Amino acid sequence: MSVHRIMGSETEFGILAPSAPGADSTVLATRVINAWADLTGLNTREPSSSGGAGWDYSDEAPLADARGWVLARAAADPSQLTDVPDVLTAEQVAAVGLDEVDDDGADPINDGLLMNVVLGNGARLYVDHAHPEYAGPEVTNPLDAVRWDAAGDAVARAAMDRITATGGTPVQLYKNNTDGKAASYGSHENYLMPREVPFGAIVAGLVPFFVSRQVICGAGRVGLGVDGSGPGFQLSARADFFEAEVGLETTVRRPIINTRDEPHAVAERFRRLHVIIGDANLAEISGYLKFGTTALVLAMIEAGTAPAVQVLEPVRALQAISHDPTLCATVALADGRRVTGLDLQRIYLDAARAHCARTGADADAMTADVLDRWTAVIDLLAVDPSSAADQLDWAAKLGLVTAYRDRDGLAWDDPRLALVDLQYSDVRTNRGLYHRLVAGGRMRRLLDDAAVVAAVSDPPEDTRAWFRGQCLQRFAADVAAANWDSVVFDLPGARRLVRIPTKEPHRGTRALTESLFTASSDAADFVRRLGTVPDPGGVAR
Repeated sequence: MSVHRIMGSETEFGILAPSAPGADSTVLATRVINAWADLTGLNTREPSSSGGAGWDYSDEAPLADARGWVLARAAADPSQLTDVPDVLTAEQVAAVGLDEVDDDGADPINDGLLMNVVLGNGARLYVDHAHPEYAGPEVTNPLDAVRWDAAGDAVARAAMDRITATGGTPVQLYKNNTDGKAASYGSHENYLMPREVPFGAIVAGLVPFFVSRQVICGAGRVGLGVDGSGPGFQLSARADFFEAEVGLETTVRRPIINTRDEPHAVAERFRRLHVIIGDANLAEISGYLKFGTTALVLAMIEAGTAPAVQVLEPVRALQAISHDPTLCATVALADGRRVTGLDLQRIYLDAARAHCARTGADADAMTADVLDRWTAVIDLLAVDPSSAADQLDWAAKLGLVTAYRDRDGLAWDDPRLALVDLQYSDVRTNRGLYHRLVAGGRMRRLLDDAAVVAAVSDPPEDTRAWFRGQCLQRFAADVAAANWDSVVFDLPGARRLVRIPTKEPHRGTRALTESLFTASSDAADFVRRLGTVPDPGGVAR
């Protein structure tokens, strides 16, 4: 197995309205969704290059636990009930769009209030726990995961600009993980795995890796503790918010390994590993290594070749490694050794190299590239962590903060440093410090702007996201809803909705379905053609 597998990202954006500090966060998030819908014509249900439809909740099962049971709804935290759409109160509805007007004086927001849409690139944009969230489409490799994640940042920027252009109260979005007031919001990853792999093996193989991978893909954070009041700088924006090793929750009692068993695929064959411990990355190499190295570790777990290493007190170890940007902090292993985060990463790297050499996976160009970059970054960090500042988020952020401290003689708890931290994550290309580093040639990139812009409207061609995205682009007016598992058509004159299942993530690709799309004159013709094809273009029935 190589770095290639079905994977994807989810990003909750931090949001505020500087001119309306008391504004309801859910209202602000809803403005973002509706601004994008207005910009792309979704409010009028007109087909557009970005397409769109509402979300179908029928396949959601957020309380199924990979350890073999289903949590009772009465015992669940309300934040876990993601199979129920968010609903605004009457007061919130009245507040949304209160000051937005279109060029002709109409109110584009209140004309069809949306909190959840599926986009023409196969992604989902919605309100989640009072944050706008972008869930990228399914992709097959770490570079595409970074590309379609970056497309979400572009969507966020466009929505911000639309709000301002229509006279609304400006909002600002941040690709970060905490509001600095003891609240955290997620940047999740998803990986498709065979159902047959024992979940215990997944836990054993991943815990030491997740505890230590922040040395490569941490976003960095000014402040220690959940509220950030402790003076200092740490590698991870999320580490202090984790309290358990294994669990089902995602917003309370956060676990290093999340057990949510919602495969969004053929359940008998697949599981979706839902990873909640990652930081929101802007640096493309950080994100690329996050997805690529995790894919390699999963390949080793599936093959039974993952390192046999056990960290004692994983939550405490996670935070100890995060709190030491010198990378010298050590944590205890069950065999009596004490190792650093870099030591743990090198253990996994060496095992991955041996695994790939044995299986021939290193003949794949992207797998070889991930291994080489993983090696190069670990070697750099071992000599001088600051030398990785042009590749990794936490090192870049620490470099900026250190420059301000040295210039102005600031203590770690000076609030100006927290503002530098926040400005690093500003998604605006003319304001965000990450984007300023890119513009100044001080941050290495893997993608060009054109590739990211294309990903805003184009779905990946090698997964079922192509089928979903093309349905939305070509037949938006006739798509009632969609989700990861299906597309639902509401055809003119039909007595009932038509659901097209897409349970196989590897199917519904451009190669398998493009001819069906191009041959169809309209949505009804398309559905008829699907019904007459024995294996409808690789789309699962």
